[in-house]
Amino acid sequence: MERKTKVLIAKPGLDGHDRGAKVVALALRDAGMEVVYTGLHQSIEQIMRAAMQESVDVIGLSIMSGAHVPICRKLMERLRQEGLEDVDVVVGGVIPKKDIPVLTQMGVKGVFPGGTPFREIVEGINRLVAARREA
Repeated sequence: MERKTKVLIAKPGLDGHDRGAKVVALALRDAGMEVVYTGLHQSIEQIMRAAMQESVDVIGLSIMSGAHVPICRKLMERLRQEGLEDVDVVVGGVIPKKDIPVLTQMGVKGVFPGGTPFREIVEGINRLVAARREA
């Protein structure tokens, strides 16, 4: 039996708005994924610890503050330092189109700006995990 896709949804930094993150978490759960939500105001270290403890396939960051580039840069660097390059990172929230290539270049595998249909998020994560499992 194939293991369920396990996704960590995290809200890094001081952003106090998590309605969207919770709704996406429910959509992923309804799509058959196992979802762990860390809650508000998580540091990169807290997100790293949760990802390691939960052995997740994907880390999904929800960022509304505009700090998505430095937060993602720091997380991607920490993942490399810990040898966790096999954990895919996706980002959602307020993400200007001009920043998507920047995020992709640093290793973020999916960017889902506000308003992205749930189906698109679910399919994107399923594609990432399927590609990892086939590799």
